[in-house]
Amino acid sequence: MAENTNSLLAFGAHPDDIEYGCGGVIARETQAGRKVHFVVCSKGEAGTSGTAETRAAESVEAAKILGASIEFIELDGDSHLELRAAHAIKLASIIRREKPSTVVATSCVENQHPDHARLGQLVRDAARMARYGGLTELSEYAVHAIEQLFFYAVTPDGDLSDVLPVLIDTSPQPVMSAWIAAMEAHGTQAATRNYIDLQLTRAKLLGARAAVEHAMAIYPNESLIFESLSATGRGARNF
Repeated sequence: MAENTNSLLAFGAHPDDIEYGCGGVIARETQAGRKVHFVVCSKGEAGTSGTAETRAAESVEAAKILGASIEFIELDGDSHLELRAAHAIKLASIIRREKPSTVVATSCVENQHPDHARLGQLVRDAARMARYGGLTELSEYAVHAIEQLFFYAVTPDGDLSDVLPVLIDTSPQPVMSAWIAAMEAHGTQAATRNYIDLQLTRAKLLGARAAVEHAMAIYPNESLIFESLSATGRGARNF
């Protein structure tokens, strides 16, 4: 089985999903020297504001700010995403090609943009399929098993109510500056609603809960294994 490269692979259904939903986490990882690659599964062509070309260009700029590489892939198109085995296999081929140790994707909660929930399910399926040696469609790349799958919520509607999140401290100034700049790069969206304030308020509230300035939540797909309790950080309870 292929070895993990300690890189991070982030999936978004639309331009801006990754930046708004976990951009602070991405900045924290890249500034620590970790390789991060974005896979954006549409160009936001069904959105009210901005053309597909403009939104894709905004994503490229935002990824650059965060220190990540980026690619766009075609599935069913913005607001048309369906749960298909062929899609999961396509995403699995990217996982095999990139060989990440960690994968993050939009959460599977249903009461949010349907593309977010469906992409989360497809990525979860893809992470399993990437391990299956008998899938002939994936024979181009070696079998690969990731170490962690995490989900992020683009909006509060996508937060998981039945899973305790892992909180990532995004307080350092270089992290916050990069995250805010990456969100601002999506000018077509920021001009229509106050998305940036929403994300910063969410991060501020999570930070207050954990006695830091700002934090972002990511949700593990399964139980995490540690070699020692000393590697688990600290509890978030502050009140």
